[in-house]
Amino acid sequence: MKFNNKIMLITYADSLGSNLTDLREVLDEHFDKAVGGVHILPFFPSSADRGFAPMRYDVVDEKFGTWDDVRRIGEKRYLMFDFMINHISRQSPYFQDFLAKKDASEFSDFFIRYKDFWPGGEPTQEQVDLIYKRKPRAPYIDAEFADGTTEKVWCTFGDEQIDINVRSERAQRFFRETLENMAANNASIVRLDAFAYATKRVGTNCFFVEPDTWELLGAMQGVLDGTESPNAPMILPEIHEHYSIQMKVADKGYWIYDFALPVMVLHALYSGDGTYLKHWLEMCPKHQFTTLDTHDGIGIVDVKDLLPDEAVDFTKEKMFSEGANVKKVYNTEAYNNLDVYQVNTTYYSALGNDDAAYALARAIQFFAPGIPMVYYVGLLAGKNDLDFLESTKEGRNINRHYYSREEIDAEVERPVVRELVSLMEFRNSHPAFDIDGDMEVGVPSAGMLRIRRSSADGTAWAQLDCDLAGHSYAITHS
Repeated sequence: MKFNNKIMLITYADSLGSNLTDLREVLDEHFDKAVGGVHILPFFPSSADRGFAPMRYDVVDEKFGTWDDVRRIGEKRYLMFDFMINHISRQSPYFQDFLAKKDASEFSDFFIRYKDFWPGGEPTQEQVDLIYKRKPRAPYIDAEFADGTTEKVWCTFGDEQIDINVRSERAQRFFRETLENMAANNASIVRLDAFAYATKRVGTNCFFVEPDTWELLGAMQGVLDGTESPNAPMILPEIHEHYSIQMKVADKGYWIYDFALPVMVLHALYSGDGTYLKHWLEMCPKHQFTTLDTHDGIGIVDVKDLLPDEAVDFTKEKMFSEGANVKKVYNTEAYNNLDVYQVNTTYYSALGNDDAAYALARAIQFFAPGIPMVYYVGLLAGKNDLDFLESTKEGRNINRHYYSREEIDAEVERPVVRELVSLMEFRNSHPAFDIDGDMEVGVPSAGMLRIRRSSADGTAWAQLDCDLAGHSYAITHS
């Protein structure tokens, strides 16, 4: 199924129920008209990072189900799959073959070997300082080979996630085979996770390197365009950084994420001032997927220069002071966080577990340009899961609760969830939300925000009037 202008749910395969079958049944029972697409977070065999250290892509992890279960979900809803183009698991057959056979392995150039990448085999301190990195040193692990030798191999993220040499012919074959298999199994969109890290070149910061990035994106879309799928999937590059990079990607004709919206909305609701949010809504692309929450934290880096530095600081402090159990310590090394570019919390708890504020935030998201995405915890207006956080000491687990079928049956009866589902059904069904339709945004008075959407042919309209300070809204429509 080709993707369409209906709200996409983001969920793990085992978080709305215990497996893919449960997920399909929950959607059919409770959210049939509210959810038009599903981003199933990595459901492949993985060694770490809740699926983001994949060992292979040709099978579904048996604890979730099978490809048949995935395809069944795709019979009614468009699907998005993750492809971690930057890395593969340390436990993957590819890396294990490399460790066993070294230069004799067919994967000998599949990974980025320091001895081959850096002139002289090692980076200078100046080159290390230049790298856009997630570790306080050069990004590598010491690979230990079966013959007893060791060698530095590039590793951007956790030690279980080994970077792939995207220029390798063997890697390019792997990319092609993976993408073709995803297309054959009902993928409508392939999300390229951490793609900005994938292209590396000496003398650069090895992050979003141009023109290498464009060549890689073009090649990946070209593979999907060449598949036998009746509706060729599209790629969706994932990147958290300055909003101008997203705008560059959009200018090249790709759909993007709006990762700025979550903080822009929080600032508007905390301050009662919608002027900065108005400016962003007027300048952001139409061909985007909007978010308030994802499996990661709430991104701060994405709003630099959209909000003044003092407004960013104000919003962060409000999250910690007004949010429900949102603590600075949850974003530190004590909870296995590498940086503070994201704040770990559910969106509902960032708004103090306040039903009215939360419903208003979602209404704004649904009236924003693009196609909305709703994370499964947000779908159920979930609170911060402190028990899960403390039992694992993983900061992001505060927003990764496992819901049983019984919990879901209870949560959907809460007024705030029923209101959210009603909003989602309205957003999915009303013609005013044409992707290429028109939008007008105004601040009619202090503390107020008005968003008016209209269809491309001008025959349908819907208007959202927001009281940002009072946390209420009204919708009128044709």
